[in-house]
Amino acid sequence: MTENEPMKIAIASDHAGYELKEKLKKAFQDVEWLDLGTHSEASVDYPDFGYAMGQAITDGSARTGIVICGSGIGISIAANRYPAVRAALCTDATMARLSRQHNDANVLALGSRIIGTEVARECVSAFLHTAFDGARHQRRIDMLSTPRR
Repeated sequence: MTENEPMKIAIASDHAGYELKEKLKKAFQDVEWLDLGTHSEASVDYPDFGYAMGQAITDGSARTGIVICGSGIGISIAANRYPAVRAALCTDATMARLSRQHNDANVLALGSRIIGTEVARECVSAFLHTAFDGARHQRRIDMLSTPRR
């Protein structure tokens, strides 16, 4: 990505997160959104959309993503089933910043029934504009990618 190219971010939600997903897409118009669904408030199953995010990160369609469901818990669990995903459920901008700095999280999980739109915007901004610190944290990230017995 060059400096003039928009940041490409995958985004996915279930029905409970649909409204917040649409608001975030409008709030961050400088982002090129890869919308993995859902596309309405009709009831759907959050694992399908967490899995879609996991697949998009795994196959390189996107390097970064945002997943949203009612609590953020279920969809983050689904996304984290993929080894390439490090989804972090955040409820404020500090958590979002630290998830990037210390954990090199590549997917931000939000709970639409837990946080409001403004806090969600703050979380997304912190997540998208914070770099991984590396250094002492890299060893731990490497451990996350190594199967344990």
